[in-house]
Amino acid sequence: MLAEGARRLAQGERPRLNDLILTPGNAARLADRLAHLRGAAMKLGQMISMDAGDVLPAELSTILARLRDQAQRMPPAQLDRVLKREWGADWRRRFRHFEATPIAAASIGQVHRATLPDGRVLAIKVQYPGVADSIDADVDNVATLLRISNMLPATIDLAPLLAEAKRQLAEETDYLREGRELQRFGDLLSGDTRYVVPVLEEALTTPRVLAMSFVAGAPIENLATASQADRNAAMTALIELVLRELFTFGVMQTDPNFANYRWQSDTKTLVLLDFGAARPVLAQTSDAYRRLIEAGLARDLDKVRETALETGFIGPGADTAHRPAIDRIIRAIDAAMNREGPFDFGDRAFVPVVRQEAEAMLADRAAWHVPPVDTLFVQRKVSGTALLAARLRARVQVRELAAAAITSESRHPQHALGDNQDDRSETVPRPPASLV
Repeated sequence: MLAEGARRLAQGERPRLNDLILTPGNAARLADRLAHLRGAAMKLGQMISMDAGDVLPAELSTILARLRDQAQRMPPAQLDRVLKREWGADWRRRFRHFEATPIAAASIGQVHRATLPDGRVLAIKVQYPGVADSIDADVDNVATLLRISNMLPATIDLAPLLAEAKRQLAEETDYLREGRELQRFGDLLSGDTRYVVPVLEEALTTPRVLAMSFVAGAPIENLATASQADRNAAMTALIELVLRELFTFGVMQTDPNFANYRWQSDTKTLVLLDFGAARPVLAQTSDAYRRLIEAGLARDLDKVRETALETGFIGPGADTAHRPAIDRIIRAIDAAMNREGPFDFGDRAFVPVVRQEAEAMLADRAAWHVPPVDTLFVQRKVSGTALLAARLRARVQVRELAAAAITSESRHPQHALGDNQDDRSETVPRPPASLV
């Protein structure tokens, strides 16, 4: 940053601090360092690379996309030490064959293929040493960068978000917990041939090693060159899954990283991987989305805005200062959603309209707003799914799927619990109601 600032000053420019941070050169350095650090730091970089969508310049998005599935692998000696600690000194005797070279290396762990003596093939996820211990420091360091770069206004209270990010990331390092979520989703989706969930191998699973059946499949991004029918089928299954998580299951895998999905072209099956980010969906969050969908299906645009304001999607400051822009954004999305036929995610004609209207709102830092924490995690999954659908140029009957989801006889499980619903509603930190 200092070098770039000095260069620009010498040329007579007066650069802003955040312009010096998000240069292509710095983005490349950031991606390389986060890939070496792994853990929470790399996962936060992945979130930035995905969630920025159309906001970041194309070259920066391309550089940060390296973080999607490109961590530095453990050296063989380090891997052996980890497995000895988890399985004992004679761990190799448990397998007919264990592939030392990982088949994938991501933010928290790397995955190896192994064959049991009975011939079953497993995928073994091994956590990088020290990842769990670095979460607090990693999250705090990213928060410090946001503060000193002036990317966020001082009025935004980061404390609830940081606390929840640390809690969620700590849960993702508990592979026993992820194993239970793997089993839960396997049960929830059993009998639906559109989805495949690996089977947990409990005898080999520990807090830092997760063992499951190996399920073959191609990266879901490969569907970009597949037939329109296959692209539509894959995204229809994925969007319907998101709706079921939100309105029926009461639990959602909230990490939409593309690496968490595979596609089996011969069976037209969606392979679901990585349930570390699975978390309960609070009943009030489900209700908020239900009310928004009801208003949208009715094309009551005033009701859409009012509901978004009541449920925290829009802050009161933005509604007061920028209501005409908000209304124009809602109208643009409504027009796109209500064209005849399936919704074409590849048709991005409405995006420039939304971006143009949003620019003034983004420039007004006094109007920035933090939605409820639970909503942020759900919306991350919704937005990431929409981004994948756009990459695949899928055409999906979104209105019909949404209408069926909110009128289904299956209800969110927390609604039946009354005052005893999920106690996380009392423990999850939330921004103060008055926060703009």
